Amino acid sequence: MDIRPFNIHVDERLLADLKQRLESIRWPRSLDAESWDDGAGLAFMQRLVGYWRSQFDWRAQEARLNRLPQFRAEIDGLSIHFVHQRGIGPDPLPLIMTHGWPGSFIEMEKIIPLLTDPGTFGADPDDAFHLIVPSLPGYGFSQAPDRQGFSSSRIAELWLQLMDGLGYPRFGAQGGDIGAGVSTWLAHRHPESIVGFHLNYISGGYRPPLGEGLAPVTAEEQAFLDTAAAWAAVEGAYAHMQGTKPQTLAYTLNDSPVGLAAWIAEKFRAWSDCGGDVEQVFSLDALLTDISLYWFSGTVDASIRIYKENRLQPLHFKPGERVRPPLGVAVFPYELPMPPRSWVERCHNVVRWTEMPRGGHFAAMEQPELLAEDIRAFFRPLRC
Repeated sequence: MDIRPFNIHVDERLLADLKQRLESIRWPRSLDAESWDDGAGLAFMQRLVGYWRSQFDWRAQEARLNRLPQFRAEIDGLSIHFVHQRGIGPDPLPLIMTHGWPGSFIEMEKIIPLLTDPGTFGADPDDAFHLIVPSLPGYGFSQAPDRQGFSSSRIAELWLQLMDGLGYPRFGAQGGDIGAGVSTWLAHRHPESIVGFHLNYISGGYRPPLGEGLAPVTAEEQAFLDTAAAWAAVEGAYAHMQGTKPQTLAYTLNDSPVGLAAWIAEKFRAWSDCGGDVEQVFSLDALLTDISLYWFSGTVDASIRIYKENRLQPLHFKPGERVRPPLGVAVFPYELPMPPRSWVERCHNVVRWTEMPRGGHFAAMEQPELLAEDIRAFFRPLRC
């Protein structure tokens, strides 16, 4: 496998183009500039874009991110970007962590040192990991697929090749959002390689077998299904659009930085434990670094098309199918609707289930210490 060191450097022409676009905005009207009831609030968006245009320093973010050991590997015709931070401890366990949408590899920036060098943060050095944080195809600095079929299950195969190329035949997997689906596919398809997997989200496409001869849906499980359906009716338009007509949406997101920023920022507010004030959890710099990665990549079409790929190849199980490697789940209170443990245990070997006191969908950014401790505790008995 061809693996090369990588440093981020966005061409100056892209920075100049972005600034020009941010100076020529045609703002929409709003019935209430402060309200988010109809989507991204106008007053917030005008402040965010003003900061992006006149104060945000991409080069400073770039320099900070370049302190991470980054690489690119050629896998299945794609150039895949990843962080590979080696652990500091007697016998670090290899762990691949996968982000989701609308996040990026920078979701893991705060948690990387907590997992790779736990001794420095007052934890046990025996819990150290060799951490691999790839960027999904079409996200950030990973090449966008030029052909159909790159669903979460296909990406799991890329990750298996990546880990093998790095010399890690046995490893753990962790993820949220799309990364949860990728990690689950890894465990399901390659139990001989996965010592265990830890999730902070159960993929919306996950469906255990139901029907005649199988355990009926419990009251708790039905309440989850009802909650998920109600949530999808009010909040799920983005997923339906990205899962059915991503190309139509891509014209706007790829051409308008403000449109892209609104599409992403609204989710960071809605899905986090921020009490309605997104800046209580994410600084403008943090939001704009993530948004800028999407903008500079020029591959937002691929980043949203994965929703359609996953719709065409959902994570459904047949009667009798089980995912053999042990599973740990961290449930954050402001996460998207999450199934009860019994629903997951229909197909999984759940050995740890932690109800967290705070945090939302972007757990590694919102509550890195809580998530890191749960990951360490889950994998501790699996290291032998």
